[in-house]
Amino acid sequence: MAKIERFEDIKAWQEARILVKIIYNAIKSDKDFGSDHKFREQIQSAAVSIMSNIAEGFSRRTAKEFAQFLFIAKGSAAEVQSQLYVALDQGYISERKFNEVYSKSDEVARLLSGFIQYLLKTQRTQQTQRTQQTGVGRGKGG
Repeated sequence: MAKIERFEDIKAWQEARILVKIIYNAIKSDKDFGSDHKFREQIQSAAVSIMSNIAEGFSRRTAKEFAQFLFIAKGSAAEVQSQLYVALDQGYISERKFNEVYSKSDEVARLLSGFIQYLLKTQRTQQTQRTQQTGVGRGKGG
């Protein structure tokens, strides 16, 4: 994995940004979608939340906290997916557009899952190393 120095270096954030662009464009392309203010704001908010939680989690600088924010981002990706069904059922997007956006949101969710697993594994490895270095958990012997 390439070194991540800024949240913008995170592949899941990059793909979430593309997802946001796709959703905003879908809203702009359908008058009814754009005029359903509450629903429009909800799907936009969920999509933007993915990017925001990745960035906020990155700033926490501990694997455990970062993973918690990635779990929230993953939940927002699922929220987008659920809302896409509403958009489809209301005729705001075509089935082709639904499949495109759903596929992108699924890609983001998979990237988040992989990153979460990586962070949690890293955290466990660091805990094990600290335990071995400090001798915590070892019996007294001699």
